[in-house]
Amino acid sequence: MEEQVNKLNIFSDFRGDLIPINFIDLPFTPKRVFTVNNVPKNSIRGNHSHFETVQILICVSGIIEVILHDGFLEKSTVLQKGESIIVNNLIWDSQKFLSQDSTLLVICSTEYDKNDYIDDFYKFLKIKSEKKIKE
Repeated sequence: MEEQVNKLNIFSDFRGDLIPINFIDLPFTPKRVFTVNNVPKNSIRGNHSHFETVQILICVSGIIEVILHDGFLEKSTVLQKGESIIVNNLIWDSQKFLSQDSTLLVICSTEYDKNDYIDDFYKFLKIKSEKKIKE
């Protein structure tokens, strides 16, 4: 599992912070964008995988731990303001909001489709195991 944290540019002055995201620099054409915020400190969000969707998780404020599981190994990465990580399809991901002021921006490669979600971890493990056998 080769997930890498990317540091985005942050332009700060007395008016606040600006974090630009140039879509031309992304590995896919975005189809959906949303934010997750006002999450109580130490609460977990996510806890699912996608059959097709690739996501870029961007910590806009606060501190967010991203836990990724490829079906065999688990990796934890802490994102701070202005850092991002790509979550490929068929990777189980969870986010732990380590501070009350955390805001997560998510950029998705697909439009919302309920059928793209795997929200049962054991079903996810079975899918990954079957996929590995076929390879």
